Amino acid sequence: MTERTLILLRHAKSVDPDPYPTDLERPLSPRGRRDAAAAGSWLRDQGLLPDLVLCSTAVRTRETLEGLALAEAPVVFEHRLYLGPAHDTLDLLRNGAPDVSTLLVIGHNPTLSMLSDLLDPDALPDEGLATSGIAVHSVHGAWRDLETAALKTHHTSRG
Repeated sequence: MTERTLILLRHAKSVDPDPYPTDLERPLSPRGRRDAAAAGSWLRDQGLLPDLVLCSTAVRTRETLEGLALAEAPVVFEHRLYLGPAHDTLDLLRNGAPDVSTLLVIGHNPTLSMLSDLLDPDALPDEGLATSGIAVHSVHGAWRDLETAALKTHHTSRG
């Protein structure tokens, strides 16, 4: 049976919503930029380099991805990661690239914390993923069969 790795990363700290016309347009704060860099360092130190990245279309998730400074991996920008509930995100993962070994998903709360809880109930702390929070799950088998995935580790990056 093939073991795969699913990395869920909540975007880094963004600026306050004022004066941005839409929530999608909010960028990272200076702290968020430092935290995204720290998250990238932690992922590299752990040997968690993705084969594919699924990233929300929001500015703050795109900037988080940029701040990670990870090795080049294909990136798919997916609007459903911005709006969708955890079950829709799970369906997105099931219908993804079957040959991907390590998948990084950069998105938002409450969706990512709820998805982590769907995969391994009560494994994350009650407060879920903070900004720049990372949940690493071990997936046994094909993505299309994803139902459960043990939480191997979680980490909150601060720069």
